Amino acid sequence: MSDRSYRFTHAITRKPAASIIAGLRAVDTGTPDLATMQAHHADYIATLRETGATVIELEALDAYPDSVFVEDTALCLPSGAVVMRPGAPSRLGEAAEMAPHLAALYGDIRRIEGADSFIEGGDILMTETEILVGRSARTNAAGIAELARLTADWGEVVREVHTPPGVLHFKTDCSLLDAETILSTTRLSASGCFQGYRLIDVAEGEEAAANTIRFNDLVLMPAGFPRTRDRLVQAGYDVREIGNSECAKLDGGMSCLSLRFTPKP
Repeated sequence: MSDRSYRFTHAITRKPAASIIAGLRAVDTGTPDLATMQAHHADYIATLRETGATVIELEALDAYPDSVFVEDTALCLPSGAVVMRPGAPSRLGEAAEMAPHLAALYGDIRRIEGADSFIEGGDILMTETEILVGRSARTNAAGIAELARLTADWGEVVREVHTPPGVLHFKTDCSLLDAETILSTTRLSASGCFQGYRLIDVAEGEEAAANTIRFNDLVLMPAGFPRTRDRLVQAGYDVREIGNSECAKLDGGMSCLSLRFTPKP
């Protein structure tokens, strides 16, 4: 499929839990407001549904404050799904909670199981030709190697890259816009990891705009970054801005809030 990395029939989301106020964060910029987050989350889901996709909204998991960020729990590919092994100990249970929902949609479910393997979906950028996985505080070499082994017979090519120092996830700093184009911060694109792709850099000072998602014909980006928005519009993308103020307090963005896929039975 020539557009497998941004055309999807399904998405899985999870309602924010009241315990979100205890969510992990690199820097404390304030406590998230649950009602505001719920409103933003509803806008996000409505926008995904507008593209014609089926959105499966799972119930909140109060035992897991970060569970709204479902992307970290799995990698959904055309041939099957791989359940991740999050590098944050408090999030290990989230992956186990997601597995049965994926099993209901996919015929082939695999799992990262190595005791020394850690990998989170936020560090994984799927393009048309390869899977880029950023080493980070949450994703290690063993996790990347295990993912490569698990997906080799599906024809997937995994390439290890590096998340910039002090950045939570690889996709905190980049996102796929189409088969040839990546939106990136200059600190990440300067590493040369996107050689061969067309690059659009976020505006200086708007680094938090780098985490968008291309979902069918729409690009969903966090609200409040007008210069980056204008760059995307000028490049011909249909952009939708979604409030992200509360998720941002927990280092979360557009990609973190959903698993996006077209299941193959």
